[in-house]
Amino acid sequence: MELDAARLLAAGLAMGLGAIGPGIGIGILGSGAVNAVSRNPEARGPIFTNLLFAVALAEAVAIYALVVSILLIFVA
Repeated sequence: MELDAARLLAAGLAMGLGAIGPGIGIGILGSGAVNAVSRNPEARGPIFTNLLFAVALAEAVAIYALVVSILLIFVA
């Protein structure tokens, strides 16, 4: 019984801590993109393209944390 609780706690911590970094990173990226577009509206296309690429890379880290937490729940 205690092992199940520890496993679920570990999965929750893995997902929670694994999502902090990408969440902060995406916030910083969004802020920088809005700031860049407000300074130079003509460059909206390339800025938006680079923003989407960077957000996708940051989200990949959160998806890895999700996979680890699912593995902790069902495999460990």
